[in-house]
Amino acid sequence: MSGRERREQLVVIGRSVFAQKGYDATSVEEIAARAQVSKPIVYEHFGGKEGLYAVIVDRETSTLLGALEAALDDHRAHPRTLMERAALAFLTYIDEREDGFRILVRDSPATHQGGSYSTLLGDVAAKVESILTAQLRLRRYTAADAALYAQMLVGMVAFTGQWWLETRIPAKEDVAARMVNLSWFGLGALQKDPQLRGK
Repeated sequence: MSGRERREQLVVIGRSVFAQKGYDATSVEEIAARAQVSKPIVYEHFGGKEGLYAVIVDRETSTLLGALEAALDDHRAHPRTLMERAALAFLTYIDEREDGFRILVRDSPATHQGGSYSTLLGDVAAKVESILTAQLRLRRYTAADAALYAQMLVGMVAFTGQWWLETRIPAKEDVAARMVNLSWFGLGALQKDPQLRGK
C-alpha cells in the first residue's frame, strides 16, 4: 500500500470510529488496530488523533459546504428552486456521508482549531441572507430582516436533518419538499411589521 493509500485508509477508518464513539472515546490504538498497522504509522501520517480528526472534519466541512454552495449558486433560478436544491443537497449529504455528518454535529474537542458545524451553518446562512435580501427588497420588505430569516431557515434545515438521520422516513425528497413548503409559504405570507398577539 502506498503512503497516499495508507493515509486514505486511515481517514476512512478514523471517520468510522469517530462517528461511532465520538472524539474522546476514540483512541489511536483502535484506529491502528482496525487498519492493521502499528500506532507509529498513524502518528507518522497525522501526528496523532487530533491531526486525523482535523483532516476528517475539514474534508466533511468542505464537502457539505461545497454541495450547499453549488445548490445556491444559480442566480437565475427562482428562490423556491434554490431552497429546494439546498434542502435536498443537505439531506443527500446526510444520506451518503452519515459518518461524516455524525462527526460534524458532535461537539468538537477544545483543541480542534478548524471549522465547526456551527461555523459551517453560519457560512450557509450568509449565502442565504444575500438571496433573501434581494427577495425582500423586491417585495418591498425591510432587507434588515434578511439575516434573521436566513438563520431561521438554515436552523430549520439543520435540525430537521439531524432528526431525519435517525428515522430516514419519509424519503429525503419528501422531507425536502415539506421543509420548502413550510418555509416558502411562510415567507410568501410575511407580514411587513409582525407583532405578538398574546402579550
